[in-house]
Amino acid sequence: MFRIPLGSTPRYCDGQSRRNFLQIGLAGMGSIGLSQFLRIREASAAATGVKKDTSVILLWLDGGPGHMDMYDMKPEAPPEYRGIWRPIKTNVSGIEVTELFPLQAQIADKFSIVRSLHHDSGDHFTGGHWMLTGRNAGVNGLNNVGKFPFFGSIATKLVGPRKAGMPANVAVPYAMSIGLRPGYFGGNYLGPQENPFETEGDPNNDKFQVQNLALSSQLTLDRLTSRRSLIGHFDHLRRETDRSGTLDAMDRFDRQAYELITGQQARRAFDLSQEDPKLRERYGRHSWGQSTLLARRLVEAGTTFVTCHFGGWDHHWDLQKGMENYLPKIDQLVAALFTDLAERGILDKTLVVLCGEFSRTPRMNDGGNGGAPMSQGTPGRDHWGNAMFCLMGGGGVKGGRIVGSTNRLGEVPQDRPVKPGDIHHTIFRVLGVDGETTFPDHTGRPIAAIDHGEVISELF
Repeated sequence: MFRIPLGSTPRYCDGQSRRNFLQIGLAGMGSIGLSQFLRIREASAAATGVKKDTSVILLWLDGGPGHMDMYDMKPEAPPEYRGIWRPIKTNVSGIEVTELFPLQAQIADKFSIVRSLHHDSGDHFTGGHWMLTGRNAGVNGLNNVGKFPFFGSIATKLVGPRKAGMPANVAVPYAMSIGLRPGYFGGNYLGPQENPFETEGDPNNDKFQVQNLALSSQLTLDRLTSRRSLIGHFDHLRRETDRSGTLDAMDRFDRQAYELITGQQARRAFDLSQEDPKLRERYGRHSWGQSTLLARRLVEAGTTFVTCHFGGWDHHWDLQKGMENYLPKIDQLVAALFTDLAERGILDKTLVVLCGEFSRTPRMNDGGNGGAPMSQGTPGRDHWGNAMFCLMGGGGVKGGRIVGSTNRLGEVPQDRPVKPGDIHHTIFRVLGVDGETTFPDHTGRPIAAIDHGEVISELF
C-alpha cells in the first residue's frame, strides 16, 4: 500500500482514530468484489427501470426536534401541550407552521410534511439507528454500536457520484449522530470507504478550506503521478492471478481518490468564496446557513448525497431560549435552499429532507429538571418517538401536501402511520435505487437495503 500523507483527524467519540478520507491504496473494500458489486448495481438499475440524475440534501437535526413546536402545532390543545408559540398560515391553504417560520410559510408549496412518522423509541441511539439505517437492531444507549449501513451510503454505493471527480457521499462539517462519528452515518459492512467524505471546519469561516483535498507539502503532483504509475506496474504482476475482483475494486477507489486530489471540479465546488455575498447572506452568515449553501454547491457539481449536521436539539428545559435561537436559522436556510434550487432550475433534481432521530414529548415538563418548577428556565420537552415529522421537497416530490396526522394532543399517529423504511423507500425512489437490493453482511448473509415499508405514493 502507498498513502498520501494527509494528516490525521482527532480521536472520534467512539474512541477510534481514523486517517483522512483520501488515502491512495487499499482502503478496506469489505467482502464484496468489483464484479459482484457491478452485478448488484446493474440489478438495482434494472429493477427501478429508470436512470436518474438526482441528488439528496439531508438536513439532520441531531438531538430530536419537537414536532409540536415546528410543523404539527396543536393550538386547540391545553396550554401544557400546545406550547409557547402560535401557528401561522402558509401560502398553501390548510397548512400551518410555527410563527418562528415566516419565511417557510411563504414557500410551503415547495415542500410537503409527513406528520405521522414514528418508530416508538425515546432512546437517542435507538432513534438515530432507526432513522439513519432503517433498523432497530437492539441498538440503545448501552449498546450503541451501529449494525447496519447508513441508507445514504447504500444509495451512493449503488449509483456513485452524478459527475466524475466529485465525492458521492459528503457530510458537512462531519458525519455524526448522537456524538458518534461517523456513527450511524457509517458504511458498516459495506466497508469504511462508504463512510461520508467529511469537510470538517466551519463553512462560515472566511478561511474555510477542505484540508482533505490539499496535497501534502511532502508530495507534489508530479511525485503523486509517478508513484501512481509505479504502483500500477507492480499491481499488474499480480492481476492475472486475482480471481476475486479485489484489485479491480482497489483500482476503482484509488481512481476516485486520485481524481478528487488532482482535479479542479471538487476544489471549485467546495470553494464558498465564489458565491455572491448577497446569496451567502440569504442563507445566513452562520455555520448552519453556510453548510447548507455548500450542500447546494456540491449537488450542483455532481455529488449525490450531502448531509448537513445541525446539533443541539435536546431541549429538556428552557425550550424557549433554545428554539428562538435555532428555529429562525432553520427557517432562513430552508427557505433560501428551496428558493435557490428553484431559481437555478435544479429543484426537480434535488430532494431536500429535514428530520432528526425523534421528536419531543407532546406534554411539556415543568422546567425544573428535578428541581423547583421553572428553575431551569421555561418548560421543556423530553424524548418522544411515537409521533415525529419529516419535511421533504424537490427531486420530484410534490410540494404543499400533508401526509398523515396525529391525534388532538400530538401523541400518536391518527391516520396514515409512516415508519423510517417508508421515508427511505421514498428517497430511494427519487434516486432511482431499488430498496430490495441486497448486500452481504460480515458473515456473508444477504441483507436487503430496506426491510420494511414502501414508497409514500401521496408525494408523487
